[in-house]
Amino acid sequence: MEVINVEIANSVFTVVNVLRVLIVAAISFFVALLITAPWMKILHKYGFFKKKVVRFDVAPIFSKLHQKKQGIPIGGGVIIWGTVLIVIFSFWIFAQLFPGSPLVKLNFLSRSQTLLPLGALIISAVLGLIDDIWSIKGKGDRGRGLRMRDRFVFYALLGFGGAWWFYYKLDWDFINVPFLGDITLGLWYMLFFAFVIVASTFSANETDGLDGLLGGVALTILGAFGVISFVQERMDLVVFIVAIIGALIAFLWNNIYPAKFFMGDTGAMALGTTIGVIALFLNVPLLLPVIGIIFVIESGSVLLQLWSKKFRGKKIFLSSPIHHHFEALGWPEMQVTMRFWMISAIGAILGLIIFLVDSRVPPFFR
Repeated sequence: MEVINVEIANSVFTVVNVLRVLIVAAISFFVALLITAPWMKILHKYGFFKKKVVRFDVAPIFSKLHQKKQGIPIGGGVIIWGTVLIVIFSFWIFAQLFPGSPLVKLNFLSRSQTLLPLGALIISAVLGLIDDIWSIKGKGDRGRGLRMRDRFVFYALLGFGGAWWFYYKLDWDFINVPFLGDITLGLWYMLFFAFVIVASTFSANETDGLDGLLGGVALTILGAFGVISFVQERMDLVVFIVAIIGALIAFLWNNIYPAKFFMGDTGAMALGTTIGVIALFLNVPLLLPVIGIIFVIESGSVLLQLWSKKFRGKKIFLSSPIHHHFEALGWPEMQVTMRFWMISAIGAILGLIIFLVDSRVPPFFR
C-alpha cells in the first residue's frame, strides 16, 4: 500500500509539473505575440534601424549579401526577455497577493533555481540594449557601438560575478566530466565559469547573423537543457526555460526570413549569457559544446579566420562567421539557416543521449 501511495504521489507531482510547463509556455507565447505589435511601433517611431549593416570597407562580401536588409529595425530581442520578465513577475506578484490560490504553483521565481539565470538574463540584456542604442546613434567604436574590448570586459566581469556567487555562496567548485564524475577545480572554477559565460555569450552573438538563425539554434539548446532540468527535478528552472522558449517561438514568427526585425545584441547577448549560466547551474558545461555545436562552429570559424589573416596573410573562408561563407558560395539564406537548425538539433539530441546514458552508468564505472 505504501508503494502504491508513493507511485500515486509521484504521478501527481509529474502531472502538476507538466501542466506548469505547458501553461507557462503557452502564456509566454501569447504574451510575446501581444507585445510584438506595440514594440514594433516603438522601434519604428524611435528609429531603431541598423545603420551599420552596410560596411563595404570592412566586410565587402557581407555588405553585398545583406545590403537589402538596410533599414530593418533591431531591438526585437526585447520581446524575448521582456516577455519572460512580465510572466515571471506577474506570477510572483500573484503568489504574494493570493497565497492560497492553486495558481500559486505557476510561480517559478525561486532563489535556489531561477534567481541567478534571471539576473544574468536581465543584466546582459540591458548591456546589449545599450550597445544597440549606441550603434543606432552612431556612437562608440567607429559609430558601431561598444568596442569589442569593452564588451569582453563587461561580460568577463559578469562571468566572474556569477562565479563568485557559485564559489562563495553555493560552495560550488566542481564540474561534471561525462562518464568520470565530478572533478574539483578549486579557485580555478571561477576562471572556468567566466570563460564559459564569455564564450557562450559571444558565440551566440556571432550566430545571430541570418534571419531566424540564432532563434532556432537557441530553441534546440534550451529544449535540451529543459529536458536535463526535468530529469534533475529542477522544476522552477524547467518552467523558466520554457518561458524563454515560448517567447522565442513568438519572436521567430516575425524573425524568420524575411525578418520584420532583428534580435539585436539585447537579445543575442542575453540568450548567450543565460544559456551559459544554465549549463553551469545544471553542471553540464562540458556538454555545452555538443548541445551548442553551432556556437562552436560559428565562433571557431571567426577565430580561424582571424588567425589565418594574421599569420598566413589570407582568409580560410570567403566571409566569417561561417554562415556568411555559405551565403557567398551561393546558398540561399533560408537554406543555410535550416541546415544549421538541423545540425543544432542533432547536437542537442547527441548531448541528451550522453547525459541520459551517463546518468545511468553504475558507480563502479565512474
